Formats: sequence, C-alpha cells, structure tokens
Amino acid sequence: MKVIFHPRFYEVYTSDPAASKGRMESIVKALEKDFEFIDPPPATERDLERVHGRQHIHSVKRESQVYEVGLLAVGGAILAAEMAFEGEPSFGLIRPPGHHASPHSCWGFCYFNNIAIAIKKLLSEEKIKSALILDFDLHYGDGTANTFSGSREVIYVHPEGTNRQSFLNEIQTALRTERLFEIIGVSAGFDRHEEDWGGLLKTEDYRDIGQWVKEISLERCQGRRFGVLEGGYNHSVLGKNVRAFLEGMEN
Repeated sequence: MKVIFHPRFYEVYTSDPAASKGRMESIVKALEKDFEFIDPPPATERDLERVHGRQHIHSVKRESQVYEVGLLAVGGAILAAEMAFEGEPSFGLIRPPGHHASPHSCWGFCYFNNIAIAIKKLLSEEKIKSALILDFDLHYGDGTANTFSGSREVIYVHPEGTNRQSFLNEIQTALRTERLFEIIGVSAGFDRHEEDWGGLLKTEDYRDIGQWVKEISLERCQGRRFGVLEGGYNHSVLGKNVRAFLEGMEN
C-alpha cells in the first residue's frame, strides 16, 4: 500500500490541533520503514470547484499558507483515489483534514473537502458511477454529507454507535449495503480511540475496520479502496492506530 505524503504537511499552518507540531511526525515514524511514500502534486482550482464555490475558495486563498498546503492535501486525496481506481490501495496522509468543509463554508479545522473532491473528480471523468464513503471519525462529516445530499451516486456513512460493539456493528452493516458502489473511500479519523477524545475504540479495532474495507472492496468493487486522514489528536497513540488501519486495508 502506498502512502501519499508531502513534507509541507509538517508545517504548523494555524493554531488548531490538526496543525499541531508532532502530529504528522508521529504517524510518519510509525509508517516510514514499511510503507512506500509518494509526493502528491497540488490540486488545481478547477479541482476545488468540483465541490466548492468560488467565494469560498477565494476566502481560503487569503490565508496563503493554508491555501498552499490545502491544495497539496486535496492533491493527495485525488492521487489516492486515482491509484485506488487503478487497483492500488492507498492512503492520503494529508492535512488539513476535510470532512467539515461544505461547498460554501467550512469549520472544524477543515478548509477544502479532500475526499469529496477526489470522488467528484472520478465521477466527473466517468471513471466510476457510484461510491461509498465510510467516515469513522468521532465527528459527523457534515461537509461531506452536504456535498452529496440527495445524491444517487454517493453513499455517505457515519456510524454513531454509543458503545464499542454497536459502533463496529454499524460499520459492518454499512459496508454490506445493497446499493451499488464502485469504490470505497474512507474518511479515517482516529479520535474515537480509547486514549483520544472519543474514548471508545481500541487499536486492534482499526485493523479490523481496515480488513472489512478490504474484504468488501474485493467482493463488490474490484478491490478499489483508499483512505484519507481526518482527526486523531493524541500523538502518543496516533501513529500505531493509523498503522493498524493500513495493515488491515493492505493484508
């Protein structure tokens, strides 16, 4: 499995927890010996316009560092999705995160909706006709849900289980939907971990989730699967949690 990453993702581009120093370092340290890293190209403004209005784009552009790193994050998600379409499972180790970015607004440490733009590009280029987005972040990805509200092409799933087992059961049920999909994209937030904000999941649960995504993708959509980083803020456990998920997705 390839990991999409750019050195600029180390930058502290703002004061929020998603940009804090050491966050990306903790993940890279856990992955760099066993996974191949690939630099993404920046997205274009045309890519952004697949989801976002021009006024929103230009409001982010006023913060030049955020805009530049944001273009690389979107570019990383696009590359991960394109590689997955070609049969190469991949993970976008990117930031800023994206699932709280709606077409005309954003909040929650997000600016552009990385996964939504990547899926929209595959759809617009007629590479796929449908997709499933699984978002297991602690927080509901309102931006992704808003982007695909009423869509017949994209299924957005955010499990809400209040205990560990019910949450994991919801993921398994969601992945076995009867609706058709040609690729699985995962908004992978690790802030539900027992030592992070959500206090719910164990590290091995992320490996299981990755394994389920792999199995369903092989059954339903020719193995096409990719993930992108969303939340996860305890640096002492973040790296091992991301690694567990990737091991499940890959093995």
